[in-house]
Amino acid sequence: MHLLDWHDVAESDWTSLIEQSLLNGADRRRLENTHLGKSVGLVFFNDSLRTRVSMELAAASLGATSVTVTPGSGTWGFAWEKGVPMLGAEAEHIQEAVGVLSRYVDLLGVRLFASGTDLVKDMQDNMLKQFAAASAVPVLNLESASRHPCQALADAAVLTRHFSGQPKGKKFVLSWAYHPKPLPMAVPHSTLLMAARLGMNVTVARPDGFELDPEVMKQARQSAAASGGSVEEMNRQDSAMEGAHIVYAKAWGGKARYEDPAIEVRDRQAHSDWRVTRHLMALTNGGGQGKFMHCLPVRRGVVVDDDVLDGAHTLHLEQAEYRLHAQKAILSWLWERNKKSSDSGGTVSASSNPAANHP
Repeated sequence: MHLLDWHDVAESDWTSLIEQSLLNGADRRRLENTHLGKSVGLVFFNDSLRTRVSMELAAASLGATSVTVTPGSGTWGFAWEKGVPMLGAEAEHIQEAVGVLSRYVDLLGVRLFASGTDLVKDMQDNMLKQFAAASAVPVLNLESASRHPCQALADAAVLTRHFSGQPKGKKFVLSWAYHPKPLPMAVPHSTLLMAARLGMNVTVARPDGFELDPEVMKQARQSAAASGGSVEEMNRQDSAMEGAHIVYAKAWGGKARYEDPAIEVRDRQAHSDWRVTRHLMALTNGGGQGKFMHCLPVRRGVVVDDDVLDGAHTLHLEQAEYRLHAQKAILSWLWERNKKSSDSGGTVSASSNPAANHP
């Protein structure tokens, strides 16, 4: 069983994992040494602070050993294509690299960002699925081209805690923000789907040309309908903020980056004023009592002003803390589920077939 996305995970498991994350936050020693002898391989194709540190500490707290690999830095570079002679700088194919690693460890975590060159493959998470297909052990998505399940669970726990178990019906604004680079859509996709699943009334505020993937929007609306929430889009940041209980800022690139990067740069720079300010936060619920969220890292003065981040109405550091609590819950859940599957001689899917995890 791999965890590439929450889409195919049962509602009962999703709810239980939020509860487990909250219990871990209340008692940091709760699951201490419950998985002695287990091992985790962490493969980071991209930079990381919170994900790497929280995963290594989560494994250690459970009594497991973690090994971190950065392909091309202290290890061979990995090639991905099949049927193509490996005459370039990469000395090892992903098939053998993952095959070897999955014979050493009990679980593999992988961070593998979007290519930024092939929209279809990025939205379908083809590289992540190729990695998972080559693995003989469960694979945990530590942020891919299109999804970030660890961040989504941590955020769901923070929202559940903040609203005393009742986030349903609260207004949640996912606001696009300017950034000097076209960032991936993984976090905004997972954030949107998470808030919709919690039954929140979600507004996606973004300039024209910076729409999220239509299949993800469709999935979010279906999830909101099932949970009693709603999903809408707006192209004005100030109007979207009115009455918001939560403002979650996140930068992401426009789809023009896949067709004409120069146009995407022009359009992004034209909206450099899309920044969360004290004035905008004053429009939120209760005359400025809405809470600000961000997954971090965040560029001060670009995505959000200092006086917002340094104010009393922020949850961004709590979000970072709950990455540790959520990932302990995920590791424990994956090992327990796969143990049950192994004991019964069957397969448990969330998915055990990586190709089933379409966006």
